[in-house]
Amino acid sequence: MTDSCAVSYSAKDFKSDVKPVWCPGCGDYAVLSSITKAFADLGLEPHKTSVISGIGCSSRIPAYTKTYGFHTIHGRSLVVAAGLKLARPDMTVLVAGGDGDGFSIGGNHFMHACRRNVDMTYVVMDNRVYGMTKGQPSPTTEADWDASAMAPPGGTGLTPFNPLAIALAAGANFIARAFSGDPNGTAATIAEAIRHPGFSFVLVMSPCVTFREEQREWKNIVRPSAVETTDSAIAAKRLMTDDGFNIGILFKGDRAPYVPVTTDVTSVADLDGEFAL
Repeated sequence: MTDSCAVSYSAKDFKSDVKPVWCPGCGDYAVLSSITKAFADLGLEPHKTSVISGIGCSSRIPAYTKTYGFHTIHGRSLVVAAGLKLARPDMTVLVAGGDGDGFSIGGNHFMHACRRNVDMTYVVMDNRVYGMTKGQPSPTTEADWDASAMAPPGGTGLTPFNPLAIALAAGANFIARAFSGDPNGTAATIAEAIRHPGFSFVLVMSPCVTFREEQREWKNIVRPSAVETTDSAIAAKRLMTDDGFNIGILFKGDRAPYVPVTTDVTSVADLDGEFAL
């Protein structure tokens, strides 16, 4: 039965009055709009929604949303988000971050979040550079990128981190790639990720036009993926062989989300008993 008193929210209702301070042309503006549109399209309520982040340009997202939120320390956003979701399973929990925050200092937490499969959504804005700290290579930076004074001559020579393949191997239940230049498509992908049970991971290609101006060309390169599969073997083959510019839902798993075993505590004495030696 539909509640006749239910309030309908628009994307604007999920945006705070704080003005974003990203560089002009940054893809994160569009990702913010995609996130708030997804919230509205799903019929969520601001007071039942939380946005958690770490450190970096993309991690400013909680300040720009009118929901509950928490700006955590570098690389630890998934830990805080998991704790929140397990304590308050009625909340919709979305984590916003970047490639440096999520795959470098936060890399270990990323893998184990995929493995644990708590019902939450992780949106990573990947620009393949540390933008906030002025242009150093990140874990996803191409091995031969040396266009910045911060990068080694000739590039790092290091194989880029493959977050989508790692997510699949570690057990993420939903995996997708989106492009900030397609805000409606990104919103639809994020909404589908939130709807899907378990740990959902959406990698959004979000250009940093300040330090990686060549990423403006991404709009001419990205294309819809021809594969949406529930077969992890098919997904693995695709993720290990594609060129990184296929966008869309790439894998949907059917693992049940992690739900902790809880014990009812009715008194302080019962709580004390939990710590008895």
